[in-house]
Amino acid sequence: MTLHAIVLWNEPNNRSHWDFEADPEWAIFARLCRQAAGAIRAEAPHLPIVLGGIAPLDPAFVDLLMARHGLEHVLDAVGIHGYPFDWHRWSIDEWPTMVAALRARTSRPLWATQVGISSFGAEEVQVIGLQKTLQILPPLVEKIFWYSLFDLPFHSTTTSRHKETEGSAYYRQFYFGLLTATGRPKLAVAHFPPELGLCQWFTLHDYARVDATVSWLRRLGARAIHTGLSWADSHVDGAWAFYDYLLRALEPFEVTATLCFTPPSRGLRPHHTSPPQDTAEFASFCAQVVRRYR
Repeated sequence: MTLHAIVLWNEPNNRSHWDFEADPEWAIFARLCRQAAGAIRAEAPHLPIVLGGIAPLDPAFVDLLMARHGLEHVLDAVGIHGYPFDWHRWSIDEWPTMVAALRARTSRPLWATQVGISSFGAEEVQVIGLQKTLQILPPLVEKIFWYSLFDLPFHSTTTSRHKETEGSAYYRQFYFGLLTATGRPKLAVAHFPPELGLCQWFTLHDYARVDATVSWLRRLGARAIHTGLSWADSHVDGAWAFYDYLLRALEPFEVTATLCFTPPSRGLRPHHTSPPQDTAEFASFCAQVVRRYR
């Protein structure tokens, strides 16, 4: 089986990933999760289903989704994202406090589906962040995926709302890789333990990046990878051929796949962050992915 887990959406409590002005109580998102989980379980009953990694780490949001919207009985784990050196307004030493606050709102396991430190200021800073993360986080959560293997290329499309006006917060997002965008190893590579999972997102049709990722996963001895398949991109010509290539290439590894982003033509608003007009369409996409790659 290629797929080891499915994550539903990415950072649903982040305005850059879910338009909660169109869904202020996340009621549409909760329905989307329920329908998607039902479709996935019909195809693969034992495949873990994870709430998309939340950022910021908001206990009230977890309570809203898991308790008030009833997803506690639908999902198998809660994804969390942490960038304490770069974006989040808490110290890396506060990981235990942050995790404890979330555990008080759900009995489900917590998966750190994206955790990272950028090398924006200096590669040595990333090394320190990785080492401190390894000291603090593993006992607190059930799974960890380091974000990321490669830096983002500067020509890539980002999900930031305000782009360069965000200052260094915008530019930091291009420096989270253990490798530069061109593949040069950074200092942190020497400190990466193979038992940690890696997160790597792929641009549609970037076959070269897929091949380079597989090569580096083998070189590092890594066993698990977290990546994403875009529902929006699936409407682009050749998308499923690329997904086939990607999942075949990743077959030797444990793949956690995030499924997210609305085709603009299917949204309440014509944007990939929009809630879909019909959440059952997203559920059908999830079922198709699981059927094809389980």
